Amino acid sequence: MMKRTLVINMNIAENLFNEIKQVVPDWNVIANKDTEKIADELVQAEVVLHWKRAVAPFLLEKNDHLKWIQTWSAGVNSLPLDALQAKKVTLTSANGVHAYPISETIFALMLGLTRKIHTYVRQQQEQTWHNAGLKLEIHEKTVGIIGVGAIGQETAKIAKAFGMKVLGVRHSGKPAEHVDEMYTPDQLADLLPLCDYVVITLPLTEETTGMFGAKEFHLMKNSAFLINIGRGPIVKEDELIQALENQEIAGAGLDVFETEPLPEDSPLWTMENVIVTPHTAGATEHYTERVIRDIFIPNLRHYLEFSAPNVNIVDYDKGY
Repeated sequence: MMKRTLVINMNIAENLFNEIKQVVPDWNVIANKDTEKIADELVQAEVVLHWKRAVAPFLLEKNDHLKWIQTWSAGVNSLPLDALQAKKVTLTSANGVHAYPISETIFALMLGLTRKIHTYVRQQQEQTWHNAGLKLEIHEKTVGIIGVGAIGQETAKIAKAFGMKVLGVRHSGKPAEHVDEMYTPDQLADLLPLCDYVVITLPLTEETTGMFGAKEFHLMKNSAFLINIGRGPIVKEDELIQALENQEIAGAGLDVFETEPLPEDSPLWTMENVIVTPHTAGATEHYTERVIRDIFIPNLRHYLEFSAPNVNIVDYDKGY
């Protein structure tokens, strides 16, 4: 009888490989980032950890054994969801692994804009001593978190340390800890005028694409800041630039963009009321361990017992 096969489509530390192997000691387990070298194993794989585009021909066209893919990312919009759904492959994401680093980045951007840290960094480079009109503080302000998942909830928890009022948006409208008032997406127009900070933590779906444009920026306070660590296409970038230039909103902290890398001729690079980071909000020293130990191994144990994982299962119809 052929051994069941688990492919880890990347190189990982030996101790983490051994932890996975201990869960499935009778399986053929292989870890290699070189797709061509593991082509035979990919064709036989029942479980795959880490999707990348190069594996598509092997998994979608030649593999009749594939049951489950665990992605390395929280977002799954870049995967061939229709094809995977047609093959009845269970897909699980790395949702939640980013909660600490991204919530830290959110507050770095919020505090940087509020306390003009980005302005002072520029002035330091120019050896300029000037207060730059600093006056704002973050305490007791109102933050609207658009997308209260793991990242949104961690952000809400931190916000409470600053005595902030937290408004949230989630599809279900169900309440969440540390969120004072919850809204649904169709109530966005009611929430935006109340916020001093609007934080986008949404996945990219058909529903969220272009969700923020001129109408939404007009609803925001002139003194409000936009933070986007979700996905670039959620925001209509040209309309954001116009809103910033017209001072319809006070500024923006942006980690994601419609086109990445951000084109050199984008006005966002040089705007004094914008902080740009290169899609690094989720970077962390603990990423690999969290994906494997907190998500994949518990999922693998559940898969062995019940023939299905149970953490972060992607709803193909919703796209996340």
